[in-house]
Amino acid sequence: MPETVFLERNKRLRVLTIFGTRPEAIKMAPVVKALKDDDRFGHFLAVTAQHREMLDQVLSLFNIKADFDLNIMEERQSLSQITVNALRGLDNIIERLNPDLVLVHGDTTTTFAGALSAYYHRVPVAHVEAGLRSHDRFNPYPEEMNRTLTDALADIYFAPTPEAKRNLEREGLEAKRIFVTGNTVVDALVSLEPCLDQTPLPLPLSSTRPFILVEVHRRENWGEPLQQISLALKDLALEFPGIDIALSLHRNPVVRENIVPILEGVPNIHIFEPFNYLEFLSLMKKSLFIVSDSGGIQEEAPSFHRPVLVTRRVTERPEGVLAGVLKVVGVERESVREACRKLLLDQELYRKMSQSPNPFGDGRAALRIREYLLHFFGFQKNPPRSFRPKIRQIKSR
Repeated sequence: MPETVFLERNKRLRVLTIFGTRPEAIKMAPVVKALKDDDRFGHFLAVTAQHREMLDQVLSLFNIKADFDLNIMEERQSLSQITVNALRGLDNIIERLNPDLVLVHGDTTTTFAGALSAYYHRVPVAHVEAGLRSHDRFNPYPEEMNRTLTDALADIYFAPTPEAKRNLEREGLEAKRIFVTGNTVVDALVSLEPCLDQTPLPLPLSSTRPFILVEVHRRENWGEPLQQISLALKDLALEFPGIDIALSLHRNPVVRENIVPILEGVPNIHIFEPFNYLEFLSLMKKSLFIVSDSGGIQEEAPSFHRPVLVTRRVTERPEGVLAGVLKVVGVERESVREACRKLLLDQELYRKMSQSPNPFGDGRAALRIREYLLHFFGFQKNPPRSFRPKIRQIKSR
């Protein structure tokens, strides 16, 4: 594909954005808005609804309506079912719409299916949040392979950070097709932050008692790892009765089966049904620190200067570790418990982690994506300036 593609004069650029989960919707909402606000684009949105209820919350929050809704959500659906159902539905949409570009985000099964379907129809693919790598195909699972395979199919790469760009270059991809944007999740947070202080804490949490926010759900942690993490939280709650632990429980029944029997009945552990996005952001902002295996939370928490203990064996977001706001603590009971204890007892460690700079974005990622697409397709001569985080460079592996 050439460096710049010129469309016919006065033709609008037809872009089909595809996503299916709440995290994708959050991160793509600023991009959808940026494209819809520019009449040089004809923008269309297809959702697979891989996560139905959680996705709908975000679409409502950002006032986004899908043009196509596949509604593929099924209880206890397998990865194969998600892939097949998404491919079947997207095949019809792309054939009918014939877009100039398909835009996908991140690392979900919907992401990979969207890129593969576009490839089958010879439609160029732009990958937002391209280049993240843990260098372990089973951690996170299946996300590491989803994003790697998507990058193998893509034509344009919107890398969120310089390190993500270097990952793509090390894999032999052309530098001229890679553009560093910053992470679009920071754009979303900037737009919502004025609402957060007005969002009340859910009972029985109180502003008079400090609390730790917990959200764990990764597929590779199902079974023994989730049980170990839960036992560590129980140990911590019993040792520190003056601190609350607020656990946002994922809807997946497998996650619940591994967590609830261990943690229910502990007086200062409060298990909540999943919060809407505004409520969860408010909890992040007001918490002491966060314990999570979520990729999105690793990017969101630095905007609130909240330390994150990452309950995984590896992270594809080394910028956060380098900046000091993230610490990978594994999934073993003792290591998780001791990492939490250190943050509670070591004031200097807490100060350093909570005052670390945000390496992930500056709130202008969606505008950079729009301006780059306009340059790439010949609507304007000069490309935008890339995002440069205010942290030292990570040495190449």
